[in-house]
Amino acid sequence: MTTIDIYNHNVPAESDFGYSQAIKSGDLIHVSGQLSLDKVGEFLYADDFAAQLKQTYVNLDKVLNHYRVTRNQVVSQTLYVVNLRQNATATAEGNLAYFGDHRPASTVLGVTELTFPGQVIEISFVVDTRLPA
Repeated sequence: MTTIDIYNHNVPAESDFGYSQAIKSGDLIHVSGQLSLDKVGEFLYADDFAAQLKQTYVNLDKVLNHYRVTRNQVVSQTLYVVNLRQNATATAEGNLAYFGDHRPASTVLGVTELTFPGQVIEISFVVDTRLPA
């Protein structure tokens, strides 16, 4: 029988919207879209793409650290970007800096808006714990 492990940041949005930050089922971890929330769930850095991207990666790392996995075990990611053409270079540069030589499958979607006013980036991951760290 497969065990399930759920992880939350314990912020109000999790209960308000009825979701978990991540769920591990067997060898896979599905990480919900992360964004620039602080530790109490307040949205940070409205309309500041670089700052939001940096905080989003911090929050993704919290999830990875909880499961004791690394960026090298991320097999796919989905990025939702407001004003994609304007933010394409910064998106690519941030991705390269975050992953280094690792190359997960990636889908980047340009969207008109996200949950919070001024939110410009959201990223979700799938992680395979069987891969080398």
